[in-house]
Amino acid sequence: MNLATEAGEAVAMIGANGAGKSTLLRTLAGLHRPAAGTIHLEGRDITAMPPHERAAAGIVLVPEGRRLFPSLTLEENLLVGTTPRRRGAWNLARIYELFPWMAARRAMTTVFLSGGEQQAVAIGRALMTNPRVLLLDELSLGLAPTVVQRLYDMLPQLLGAGMAVLLVEQDVTQALRVSGHVHCLLEGRITLSGRPAELKPADVEAAYFGLAHRGGGSG
Repeated sequence: MNLATEAGEAVAMIGANGAGKSTLLRTLAGLHRPAAGTIHLEGRDITAMPPHERAAAGIVLVPEGRRLFPSLTLEENLLVGTTPRRRGAWNLARIYELFPWMAARRAMTTVFLSGGEQQAVAIGRALMTNPRVLLLDELSLGLAPTVVQRLYDMLPQLLGAGMAVLLVEQDVTQALRVSGHVHCLLEGRITLSGRPAELKPADVEAAYFGLAHRGGGSG
């Protein structure tokens, strides 16, 4: 599998359950060791680098299920993401500017927040690391469409700041809408790649479900 992201670009990985999307993100974050191949960050081989060093280097994962600390307040959860070795524009003030509702609830424990609010906190915690590469795993899972829309509306700000975003998304329509490049994953293999405007719906469906490829795109 060959996969690359550029600063200021959103790349989406789509595919059915079990296709290997979350495993890919966890491997990039250093939580799994790849069985073969290498991982590079700006030309540097980081395949053997442990997860905490990858975070310090700027690769940060927003995991499926949010994984917040329920006993901590909203602000304390955000501060968990602070990495002294990384400097940048993202701090508490900037997070509260991105998600204005958070400031008034900063002292609230996250167990009392809604699913969408918890997802926003998980994103904010990752941004506190000032990442170069942001990995988003199933951002829309279990959330109402209006909440998902609000979360994805912040994506242009991240890309405009020069961040590279790699997102895993089961909602194909959403993935095609927000990304500049899309890869379809099936059993750990990329079966279709291209820019959303170049991909035919029939080809996306065939790649997603492992049907006979009907032409169009590349894979």
